[in-house]
Amino acid sequence: MKKAATTDIILKCFISIPRKLRIGFFTGMFRLFYYLSPKQRLITIHNLRCAFPEKSITEIKNIARGAYRTLGITAADFFEIPSLTKDNIGNLVAVEGLEYCTKALEKKRGILMLGAHFGNWELAAVAFSLVLKPAVITYRPLDSPTFDNLVLWVRSSSGNILIDKERAMRKMLRSLAHNEIVATMIDQNMAWQEGIFVDFFGRPACTTTGVALITLHTEAPVIPAYLVSLESGKYRLVIKEEVPVVRTGDEDNDLLINTQNFTKVVEDLVREYPEQWFWLHQRWKTKPWQVPKKNRLVTGVVNKWK
Repeated sequence: MKKAATTDIILKCFISIPRKLRIGFFTGMFRLFYYLSPKQRLITIHNLRCAFPEKSITEIKNIARGAYRTLGITAADFFEIPSLTKDNIGNLVAVEGLEYCTKALEKKRGILMLGAHFGNWELAAVAFSLVLKPAVITYRPLDSPTFDNLVLWVRSSSGNILIDKERAMRKMLRSLAHNEIVATMIDQNMAWQEGIFVDFFGRPACTTTGVALITLHTEAPVIPAYLVSLESGKYRLVIKEEVPVVRTGDEDNDLLINTQNFTKVVEDLVREYPEQWFWLHQRWKTKPWQVPKKNRLVTGVVNKWK
């Protein structure tokens, strides 16, 4: 990935600021954004109240502010990424569960790394590539060419390969066939034509079937991995055991069951660290009633959500 002159200027500008000051600046900006953007604040609080009906409004607001702080830290440390190497990554990130990846790679079917917009997800992929090996990562191009070049260059600085998710399938399958790692996220809202409804925090969430479809086709092991922000200012990269894949012989049913199981992994993680998930996103925007009746069974909308 070629670094544009503007990208170089932006990186040099922010990396020249000491990390503590940079974190203070960005967390302050996101704190300001929390108060000055009522629409996003209300989306965040609404999502949290629906997900945690047992919590008080005070607890909900504390989690919301924590989620904004997490975004500030993620933005601040984004500029730290190009300076990270195999030799110094351990100064910032501790790793837990790397043996699960080693074991999975022995199957010679590659790895589907299951991720989410959690903690410092930008740093997660880079840290993973440095402690194990680079991955193929799907992404959606940004509208701004300047910021798109910046993000692509930083994300690929450790050797990761970025591919547009609209043209990703063939490259993903080829990479898995060569025993490589493919990283993807499953926690974003999908249009009803592109996803399947599964339970996420007790609500129907239209979710991509991509991970389930690929693992059913290739038998690639699915390994959850995420980066937890610590109070110390450092991180812990947590790699979990392979998620068992259900195969019943009914493709539609298998897509539904496995997508639900993968989504449950994300939900359990978010429940453990609620202030580190991207609550600003309209995860439940697509509604079951938007699906034409003739397609409801195919898209996995179960009776309780009709």
